[in-house]
Amino acid sequence: MSKKDVAPDVTFTNLKGQQIALQSLRGKVVMVNFWATSCTTCVAEMPQMVETYNMYKDKGLDFVAVAMSYDPPNYVTNFVETRGLPFQVALDLQGKLANSFGDVKLTPTTFVIDKQGNIIKRYVGEPKFAGLHALLDKALAT
Repeated sequence: MSKKDVAPDVTFTNLKGQQIALQSLRGKVVMVNFWATSCTTCVAEMPQMVETYNMYKDKGLDFVAVAMSYDPPNYVTNFVETRGLPFQVALDLQGKLANSFGDVKLTPTTFVIDKQGNIIKRYVGEPKFAGLHALLDKALAT
């Protein structure tokens, strides 16, 4: 039996300045994606992240894209606006969020958190989307 990794008790601040406590998303499957506008893999995977979110949002998926501390906020805002990202985007200005999730340094790093608040998968680099979708199907069905 492996000990479940409980997601950290963090609060995200989105680009509008609104606070989103991860605890408040319990009962939903949540993807937390650490990314940066300067990361070519992050930029390349973002359309598929949007597609994944749009496929699953009505089934109980929530998604928070966390911009790394070194990413200039105006670059993040511009990226979100020009790409029309449909999910919450948070800034990690002091790097506290990345630190809370096990000191994330590599981007993209994506965590999938189940309805009970446990981390069920961590992807470093672009996920294989077929596998991610199978995992989401399973997590959302329980």
